[in-house]
Amino acid sequence: MVYTGLKTALGQNQGRPPQLLLMEYHVLPVAEVAQALGTTPDGLDAATARQRLAEYGPNQLAEAKRETVGRLLLRQLTNVMIVVLLVAAGVAGLVGDFRSVGVILAIVVLNALVGFGQEYQAEKAMAALRRLAAEQAQVVRDGQPLTVPAADLVPGDVLLLNAGDVLAADVRLLETHALRVDESALTGEAANAEKTADALPPGTYALGDRRNLAYRGTSVTNGRATAYVVATGPRTELGQLARLTETAETPTPLQRRLATLSQGLSGAVVGICALFFGAGWLRGEPLLPLLLVAVALGVAAIPEALPALVSMALALGARRLGQSHVLVRQLPAVETLGSVTYICTDKTGTLTMNQMTVLETYAAPDFALPSLAGPDALLTAMALNNDAALTPEGSWLGDSTEVALARYAAERGQARAALESRWPRVGELPFEAERRCMSTLHQTEQGVLCLTKGALGAILPQLAPGEQAGVPALEQRVNALADQGYRVLAYAARLLPALPQTLTPATVETDLTFLGFAGLLDPPRPVACAAVAACRAAGIVPVMITGDHQLTAQAVARQLGILAGADDLVLTGPELAALDEAAFAAIVEKVRVYARADPAQKVRIIQALQARHQCVAMTGDGVNDAPALKSADIGVAMGRGGTEVAKEAADLILLDDNFSTIVEAVRHGRRVYDNIRKFIGYILAGSVAEIWAVFLAPFLGLPLPLLALQILWINLVTDGLSLALAYEPAEAGSMRRPPLDPRQSLFADGLGWFIGWTGLLMGSLTLGLQAWALRGGSAHWQTMTFTVLCFSQLGLGLAVRSRRVPLFRLGLAGNPLLLGAVAGTVALQGLLIYVPFLNRLFHTQPLTAAELGLTIAASGIVFGVVEISKLVGNWRRGLAAGGSSEVSQKAA
Repeated sequence: MVYTGLKTALGQNQGRPPQLLLMEYHVLPVAEVAQALGTTPDGLDAATARQRLAEYGPNQLAEAKRETVGRLLLRQLTNVMIVVLLVAAGVAGLVGDFRSVGVILAIVVLNALVGFGQEYQAEKAMAALRRLAAEQAQVVRDGQPLTVPAADLVPGDVLLLNAGDVLAADVRLLETHALRVDESALTGEAANAEKTADALPPGTYALGDRRNLAYRGTSVTNGRATAYVVATGPRTELGQLARLTETAETPTPLQRRLATLSQGLSGAVVGICALFFGAGWLRGEPLLPLLLVAVALGVAAIPEALPALVSMALALGARRLGQSHVLVRQLPAVETLGSVTYICTDKTGTLTMNQMTVLETYAAPDFALPSLAGPDALLTAMALNNDAALTPEGSWLGDSTEVALARYAAERGQARAALESRWPRVGELPFEAERRCMSTLHQTEQGVLCLTKGALGAILPQLAPGEQAGVPALEQRVNALADQGYRVLAYAARLLPALPQTLTPATVETDLTFLGFAGLLDPPRPVACAAVAACRAAGIVPVMITGDHQLTAQAVARQLGILAGADDLVLTGPELAALDEAAFAAIVEKVRVYARADPAQKVRIIQALQARHQCVAMTGDGVNDAPALKSADIGVAMGRGGTEVAKEAADLILLDDNFSTIVEAVRHGRRVYDNIRKFIGYILAGSVAEIWAVFLAPFLGLPLPLLALQILWINLVTDGLSLALAYEPAEAGSMRRPPLDPRQSLFADGLGWFIGWTGLLMGSLTLGLQAWALRGGSAHWQTMTFTVLCFSQLGLGLAVRSRRVPLFRLGLAGNPLLLGAVAGTVALQGLLIYVPFLNRLFHTQPLTAAELGLTIAASGIVFGVVEISKLVGNWRRGLAAGGSSEVSQKAA
């Protein structure tokens, strides 16, 4: 029995890509397809349908495994830095330092809540995919048409399709009548696909070229058809996309860098504390006090608020992006924008309008028929030879190409409804793929006007003998437009004395007079050219990946400036499929346009670039873009024209569907990353200072300079200043520099060296002032030590606003929040010094005016040294660049 063979084939194909199974059908004649499926045009019987439904399961996509609230919360608490903080809190609790326990746990809870809030609404792509499927389907079973739930469709069902239907399964067409299908969500083509039931010659075909197949989730825009169901549920093309979106999230560059930082700090903290404890134990010091000091040292070494500060800085960046029409779904994506080196963008709806538009027309200068003449003859034909309709609400219904032609004519005073009331349609020959044309017949006072529209190659052979002389010139004009990616439709006309008794191409579409042609294109968005240029200026390589035809893709890419260099390559989907991984890796960084690419190839392209250490963003709006959006370092979906699937798979959503907004988003991303580096440098420099002070004091014969609670206080009040650094304006020239190398360490560009020497300077000042105060017999030595370290970090906070530009050039007005944080910290520290209750809580004593003045003067040394280092560095860069002061200023 044939059905048994089908069952075996389907079973064996469960682990194979669904399109491999579908390719076995589009190259087969309809009769062989029916035999392979074990069905007939009368459909399956009810018993067979039930049996297949039990074997292959319902026509539904697999449910995504949802994260529970508990698992989401647990994930926030398993970060390496958080684990170290929890260990430190546990040790502090064992030695009775419950204040430290409370502060550390509060910071851990805050960080967990921020992360949990961002992830709670994620992972909905599968639900959006399921919503694309039709709820009901018209089928033929036992020879009778009936309506069944879409979930009950099985391979071998006969599906009835009409205009407006959403396909519930992948099908092989059995009969078609002027069938056109909107496949833009899957293929990226704005023009509706013309379908046929004929078998295709053996060969490799891209998704959009399989003209006798139609896919789940696409919609019928014109005509009707009968089709065999060949794939259901996860075996459909839509099901393939669902599986591709199940890939694990790609860690962002910042997440990778912070993970490395956390691991490094954790190891350093353990090593320093162990060394300190071991040295004290060998010296014979009491173990409990020694353990207290080790805990204090660990507290000093860990920047416990760093995870929360990074999350807050990203949240601030997300709020700014929201004001620029960018919705942030994943917080780390804000920073990732600053590291993007390649933007792989879909064409349709992203770079283009996703709206077929008439951009070129040509009217034959000598055309004249008794019922149709004058300058509006071509417009009249475009309106009358058309099935698109304008609704009372003012929206157009119909095939995208038909809508473009009708709209163009209506905007120039030739509305279809008004013309048909004058010249009613009395007959038609619908479009057929074999003829590549359609004709409509209209009653006029002079006779029956026949209007024919189709491909130039279909129209020219049907022209009257007297028209043939102008054919070469017409072909030259049309070929020039086709080379630019235009779809060209030609028009011709004929006046018949009466309506033929039998409407056939032989009686209607012969002895035609050439009328003109229209060139259509899905035009680039007006601002896309400037956005592409801005990306190039920022060192970002734009790459177009589309399911559209090669000529169309090349034409749009040239208009936008994506194809600009002699070495820029164009690759088609079949060409890419023929390349092995090594051959593709050798050219992937040179390819600027991929045409006829399928969804899996988009993912392959992104992964190949990532393997070359590129940070890849993917923009798109269709279902076909969802897997690539998920796989990219950062996925950017269109908010207005984008599908729900694309939005749920993306990290960012452009609310205005404006590609140029991505440039503004990159600017914000670079600003956020720069500012994160500023406060990481600031926080770690303070931690290094505390480590030096606490670690070296016993070896220098000095008592412990700071208590654990004092260290936590310094960290907490300076964390407020760190957050204020997130409000720093963007650095000058941030969009004229190359993107950050994704492999680059957080400490690159001298940041690690800066942290080391500024931390050592602050630690040395702290120990020096402590030694001076003890030698002078001051009872306030610990308060002076505590205050000099706090104020030194305030001065450093003002200085780190820029690594190169001195504060006097930046000015103080650029970040008023930072000034407020400095003033507030000074006031709070004053309260700790002079309020008795706080003296008892923090073990401080009021300082005399002389002691306070000395402390402030010593604290200012750090600010002065950092500012002088900027001037020296700028002077050296100026010498290296040629010694001109102008160059030096630019470097600053």
